[in-house]
Amino acid sequence: MYSFRRYRSDYRELLRLGLPIMVGQLGVVVVGFMDGLMVGRYGMDDLAAVSFVNSVFNIPILFGLGFSYGLTPLVGQSFGTGDTSRIGCLLKNSLSVNAAVGLLMMLLMGILLLNVDRMGQPAELLPLIRPYFALQLVSLLFVMLFNAFKQFADGITDTRLPMYIMIGGNIFNILGNYILIYGKLGFPALGATGAGISTLLTRILMPLVFAGIFFYGRRYARYRAAFRCCGVERGCTKKLAGMGTMVGLQMGIENGMFSVAGVMIGWLGKVELASHQVILSVSTLGILLYYGTGAAISIRVSHFFGRRDMKDVRRTTAAGVQLMAAMSVVICGAFLTLRPFMGRIFNAPPEVAAIVSMLMLILLTLQVGDVFQVTYANALRGMNDVTSMAAISFVGYFVLALPLCYLFGFTLHGGIVGIWWGFPVGLLAAGLMMMGRFRYLTKNRETHG
Repeated sequence: MYSFRRYRSDYRELLRLGLPIMVGQLGVVVVGFMDGLMVGRYGMDDLAAVSFVNSVFNIPILFGLGFSYGLTPLVGQSFGTGDTSRIGCLLKNSLSVNAAVGLLMMLLMGILLLNVDRMGQPAELLPLIRPYFALQLVSLLFVMLFNAFKQFADGITDTRLPMYIMIGGNIFNILGNYILIYGKLGFPALGATGAGISTLLTRILMPLVFAGIFFYGRRYARYRAAFRCCGVERGCTKKLAGMGTMVGLQMGIENGMFSVAGVMIGWLGKVELASHQVILSVSTLGILLYYGTGAAISIRVSHFFGRRDMKDVRRTTAAGVQLMAAMSVVICGAFLTLRPFMGRIFNAPPEVAAIVSMLMLILLTLQVGDVFQVTYANALRGMNDVTSMAAISFVGYFVLALPLCYLFGFTLHGGIVGIWWGFPVGLLAAGLMMMGRFRYLTKNRETHG
């Protein structure tokens, strides 16, 4: 009871900021869940192809999301000190840098598309993989532009508008999936390619809506003058790129662990690959809910850090750990409840359903590492300490977890279950190392000012 009273205002503020982000992220999860479900009902080959492409694209998409996160603490620190002119300039520079990164990622993924036949996937899936891959590739630029607008809005504590745009986009995507995957309203049934077209159209629409609101609505009028007057500044873009690259590497490394493991799972066969897609669709539910609270932690920490208030930095982070621990209990209960029904929900063959049932037990153990890793990664991000965050992630995920995935999955012949056992070790190790770094920094800053 004492702890609740002590942190009550922090819980309230984190939930006020975090709930809209959670709802928006939940919408993303629901769409991913529905993509898997709808494509799975069309055909298992299409589901396996979507699983492979999504595993590969998780790296650039989540690197891009992390790259855009470099804007949030800078906007948050300016917002905490009332510097609105700086915020408009930061957004303009962020849009420029994000667009450049989006084009670069398109180029790199285009090279990968030309060599997709060398990645060890089943030959019969390649005609399904290539068009879906190309559609995902084109959407990367629009993903990056939306990310810049969203992180600007989050930094000024306006987390509701991005939520509404994301929910609207997700509804549009589900309707597009229904029409294009199954061939409704006179359109041909396109399976996985139809899902890719729907995703591309949605990703184009979302930044256009946000741009219209920013440039013509009263909501952001006070930021428009600075946006129009300031130029693209070398120092500002360099700072955004430096911070964004480190945050993007941290998120890309974490999700790269799952993506590289997804490629390994493709070596086992399409049944294992389809099972991996199903369990990833389910696991993303918990991860992105944590990210909603984590984003709120980063915003609050950035405000306090801008005022050099280390006591409130520590307090809001402690409240965030407690909120996410409570959330993890609820998520684990939901996973256990859903476990017997996963095969029927995804209309999966018995061999896929059996593997998913085993993997869901491993999924429960991931939650502990997620709580620590998401909390302290976002606290470090709010304090601009992004280089150490990326280095810790590399050690936890690539030096520790991926070798264990290969060891358990192939050397010890554990298959897909063995591969999945490498994940909890990497997540927990990274989370504990980040916690140690956070405690060292806050103590050092409070001592030396």
